[in-house]
Amino acid sequence: MSNASAPDSSPSLEAGAADTQTSVRAAWAVGFLTLVSTFNYLDRSLLGLLLPLIKDDLDLSDTALGLISGVAFGLVYALLCLPIASLADRSSRRNIITAGFALWSFMTALTGYAVNGIQLAICRLMMAAGEAAGVAPSQSMISDVVSRERRPFALAIFQTAFAIDAIVFLPLTAWIAGIHGWRAAFQFAGFFGLLLAIIFFLTVREPERRLEGRAERAPVVTLIQAMFGLWKVPAFRAMMLGVAFTGGALNASSAWTSALIVRVHGLTVTEVGLYVTPSRGFVAVFGILFVGWMADRLGRRDERWRFGVPALVCLVVAPAYLMFLLSDTRSVWIMGMLISGALHTAAQGPLFAVIVALSPENMKTVALAVKVFVANLLGQLCGPLAVGILNDLLMPIHGDQGIRYSMIMVAVCYLMAAICFLWAGRLARRDGHYALR
Repeated sequence: MSNASAPDSSPSLEAGAADTQTSVRAAWAVGFLTLVSTFNYLDRSLLGLLLPLIKDDLDLSDTALGLISGVAFGLVYALLCLPIASLADRSSRRNIITAGFALWSFMTALTGYAVNGIQLAICRLMMAAGEAAGVAPSQSMISDVVSRERRPFALAIFQTAFAIDAIVFLPLTAWIAGIHGWRAAFQFAGFFGLLLAIIFFLTVREPERRLEGRAERAPVVTLIQAMFGLWKVPAFRAMMLGVAFTGGALNASSAWTSALIVRVHGLTVTEVGLYVTPSRGFVAVFGILFVGWMADRLGRRDERWRFGVPALVCLVVAPAYLMFLLSDTRSVWIMGMLISGALHTAAQGPLFAVIVALSPENMKTVALAVKVFVANLLGQLCGPLAVGILNDLLMPIHGDQGIRYSMIMVAVCYLMAAICFLWAGRLARRDGHYALR
């Protein structure tokens, strides 16, 4: 009796072991890709955190800092992310991410040796070139590592990289900067990132590309063909307009929040890094995961929530930012800071999931890169640079308080983004794009 059952149980055990191994490998891939993204955020946000120290050391104006942190970074990042994404749709995404991670980490380390604005700008340009290979290929890998049903939550986990950066790495680099100076903080982040790039290459595999119900893979398309194909979808165009507004809000907030708190509320850079940034990071973890879970759960009941959840998040963030910016009452501006911190990146995971779902399999990475392109090119132009120019214009009138009025544009951008996402949902319903993949 036992001998007869043995042949049946052995394949079952082998299948169970294979499933477990696949799950572990998927969890490791998603986790490590999230860590890579954490250093992506760290290396670009260090400039915003340490802006007051760099401004004093290198004697730069707010407009110059807005150009370096915004346009210099965003232009190269946006222009390169599209061809890199097209390459990632045809070749190993793991290798592309590794090369980009190594390059941006090396340039982050070199930033610690910059002695003038030109050298700082060159480092930012080259850092942007490396980071262009990070987000879209990573999200494409995650989309193939996990099932379609788990994709929104997996992408929400990936989005917690921002919060992990705020909770762990920004406080650590702020502490290093407080003791050893801003240059040491960049050098630590860069050289540690180089070590992680090697480990990533050695331990993460390139996943098989999912067919999403098709018997065979769709034909390979060129970058131009993919962009024209995506542009023909009205809902996709409306989504990109909303993405441009959120990009402007996110980039402006990332570049100038530290300076706002230092100038308006009198905290030091070290205090911002050790107390404010981790607080926003902790609440961001909750916000990102909750919104990702809510988009997943509500979206299964009614596809309109795929668009409605990001719109609702933006509608809540806008007044919270106004509380943070305009109130002098300590309890009020702290409450606004925490609410906006919990939600200001929370819509990104659901947004990426919608973009993946609206896109054909052979255009998926390009679609994600278009999102990154729009958010960074338009977002950087409308974000850090615009705030920097307004700061310099308002300085003679309002002094250091002028930055709080310049950053009102963050709240306005979120309101406009909410309108665009709702509009995209209506277009998707009209055109029959609710059969999301």
